[in-house]
Amino acid sequence: MTEKTSPPPQAGPGPRGAGNPRRDESAIDTRAVADPWLLDPDVVFLNHGSFGACPQPVLDYQQAMRARLERQPVQFFVRDLEDLLDEARAALGAFLGAPAQDLAWVPNATTGVNAVLRSLALEPGDELLVTDHEYNACRNTLDFVAARAGARVVVVPLPFPIADPETAVAAILARVSDRTRLALIDHVTSQTGLVLPIARIVAALRDRGVETLVDGAHAPGMLPLDLAGLGAAWYTGNCHKWLCAPKGAGFLYVRPDLQSTVRPVTISHGANATRRDRSRFLLEFDWTGTGDPTAILAVPEALRFMGGLLAGGWPALREHNRTLVLEGRDMLCASLGIEPPCPDDMIGSLSSLPLPDGDGAPPESALYTDPLQDRLLDEFAIEVPIVPWPAPPERLLRISAQIYNRPEDYRQLADALQDLLDL
Repeated sequence: MTEKTSPPPQAGPGPRGAGNPRRDESAIDTRAVADPWLLDPDVVFLNHGSFGACPQPVLDYQQAMRARLERQPVQFFVRDLEDLLDEARAALGAFLGAPAQDLAWVPNATTGVNAVLRSLALEPGDELLVTDHEYNACRNTLDFVAARAGARVVVVPLPFPIADPETAVAAILARVSDRTRLALIDHVTSQTGLVLPIARIVAALRDRGVETLVDGAHAPGMLPLDLAGLGAAWYTGNCHKWLCAPKGAGFLYVRPDLQSTVRPVTISHGANATRRDRSRFLLEFDWTGTGDPTAILAVPEALRFMGGLLAGGWPALREHNRTLVLEGRDMLCASLGIEPPCPDDMIGSLSSLPLPDGDGAPPESALYTDPLQDRLLDEFAIEVPIVPWPAPPERLLRISAQIYNRPEDYRQLADALQDLLDL
């Protein structure tokens, strides 16, 4: 089941305009798809994007693996684990369009970004390119490695609202110089929920001699992927978000010509292994010390379970979620009296909308919650993130769509915002 990179389909829900097919709710057993999740039934959960949500059958599979580990830990870690990791890697590689041997397991995309950036041999004056939509944790890593080497972080401002994908491509290319060593670019931006035209960006940067590290934290399960065909030097993503695997499963794809240059954040036994039947890339990343690998081993089960929820498999699931988030976005735009801030072809399963300014207080940490976010939960039982962006007091509302969500979830949110914002 190799996924191919392509723009999200253009069709949206019926109300969006002529020629757009309505979502066929009758084809979906709403009770059946909602039951496997452990989410609080009394809360309208519109924040799948932050941490995902893992269905019970996948958690059951993980627990069975944990029981197997604890019955005979030596057998599991010493004799069985390598093959089990390879089996999971093969399943994920088929889904991502990547040869299995080019994928390393990491706990999450932030760790993947750290591994690549901290493996760079930078020199004073080198430039590292990033947009102002980059995830805070990864931007902190970029700042850290740049400061250590005397390199410079060049920040590309991307407008939001944005008129078209070409605007993003042009803005990034305009900041490339002969000192640019690497570009760190989101596939799907965390704060603004934009799907960037990553294939065009990667190709255009390579034409200028610049390699790209793609932060694909949100992309797997949201968008079709063909990592080998994409040509990026490095691509890292999460399995706990839109693949709905347990927390602690992520991957790092490294193009074969660069695998000898990338080291895991934790150096362990693989660093001096003498084996010749396996690449040092896999030897180092597959064992960084004793941990719980069962989240990784449950990835094939997550792929199977989620891909079996709709008759059309993963393509149908992705399209269902995209159609639903566009429908929710349009409800909210109408309620807030605003226009959609980006074209439909820059939307996957997330959508961010500007809200009236907050109180201007800067967030104390990345886990900060806006007072309005807390009121939505406390007074209306709606969990949805409100993001300070680009900087307080400006802020965005970001909605997610996963198969357990319904159109009425977004209507409830629109009504609650009308009440709280006095619209």
